[in-house]
Amino acid sequence: MALLRRRLMAGLSALMTGCTAADMTRPPLVLAKDVDLERYFGRWYIIANIPYFAERGNVGAYVEYARRPDGQIADVYYAHENGFQSALTRREGRAYVSPGSQNALWRVTFFWPVYVSYPIIYVDENYQTALIGYPDRSLGWVFSRDPDMDEAAYRSLLVKFSEQGYDISGFRRVPQRP
Repeated sequence: MALLRRRLMAGLSALMTGCTAADMTRPPLVLAKDVDLERYFGRWYIIANIPYFAERGNVGAYVEYARRPDGQIADVYYAHENGFQSALTRREGRAYVSPGSQNALWRVTFFWPVYVSYPIIYVDENYQTALIGYPDRSLGWVFSRDPDMDEAAYRSLLVKFSEQGYDISGFRRVPQRP
């Protein structure tokens, strides 16, 4: 467990190093406008992502968000690591909203004191799909309230990432069913 914690800390620290010089030439991500946290809270299935080391090979992945008693946000990640035959794992983090972001920019930690950015770049008007980016565009997530998404809907969401300067070839679908 200690080795896993050190690896996760090292990986998250690497993610926090910021943008490279080449990334500085891109405009910042455009955030969603006026995210209603009460509507955003709940379960989101991870339909696709640009996976980082802790997500590679995971299936049946989803996240749940809720208000914590201390006012912060509970960020709980669930997945089957390396296939549906494995037990469902659970990792709990916490987040807070960056002031002035209309609730669209969060800071998230799974291991204090390491915080990472969580920019919500799109939420549809019915809060059924959402896109989460990362400042240097090295990570991204396609969320849905439903574990199933047809190819046309998925492609239309990837276009929104492309419009924000993402190379969408890095996205991988996350199987939700065996």
